[in-house]
Amino acid sequence: CSTSANKPVLTLFTKSPCPLCDEAKEVLQPYKRRFILQEVDITLPENSVWNDKYKYDIPVFHLNGKFLMKHRVDIEKFEDQLKKSELQN
Repeated sequence: CSTSANKPVLTLFTKSPCPLCDEAKEVLQPYKRRFILQEVDITLPENSVWNDKYKYDIPVFHLNGKFLMKHRVDIEKFEDQLKKSELQN
């Protein structure tokens, strides 16, 4: 059984409300045991860099700090990158 220290971190850049973000989280639900979800609210002052970068593109996902996808979940790409990430650990 793997410890959370070895799980990949999926970062979701979001804001409220964000129907597309909610939809994306639904799609990712079956995989939730395989990664740690970290949500970043781009409207917070400390996240202004992300707001400037992604305000028209959310949801945006990074896997282990690297850009992965935006707008919608590309499940094939996500599965592929998740597997690669798991194999590295």
